[in-house]
Amino acid sequence: MPDVDAAARAHGSQIKIFKASNSREIDSGFEAITREQFDGVFVEQSPFLNSRRVQLVQLAAHHSMPAVYSGREFPEVGGLISYGSDIAEAYRQVGVYCGRILKGAKPAELPIVQSTKLELVLDAQTARMLKLPVSPQLLARADEVIE
Repeated sequence: MPDVDAAARAHGSQIKIFKASNSREIDSGFEAITREQFDGVFVEQSPFLNSRRVQLVQLAAHHSMPAVYSGREFPEVGGLISYGSDIAEAYRQVGVYCGRILKGAKPAELPIVQSTKLELVLDAQTARMLKLPVSPQLLARADEVIE
């Protein structure tokens, strides 16, 4: 988080972190975001937030709040945009590891691998609903544009 805060300050922006461990806390977080008139929301990847993705996407739409998510599961249900690890690539790496272990490699001797492929997914309909202009450059860089 210190890096995120420093990057925000470098761009003249401020961030505020809201934590939620239940649906009511998500609701109250969005109420605070609306009351304090934030310009946007970033939703990090977590099993709980992923399980509440429909609620998060609906709240962002209800409050006309641009939101960026860390996983493609959110734009697939109407979220504006996501930028994060390509889950299919991560599963491919798991398969490679399994293959190496089945061929006799010792798991403890295998290097730690982290997915380096990121994907950008944009829901164009949500952008239109929020009246957000989407540049041709962003469209060209997107791995997938959902219409």
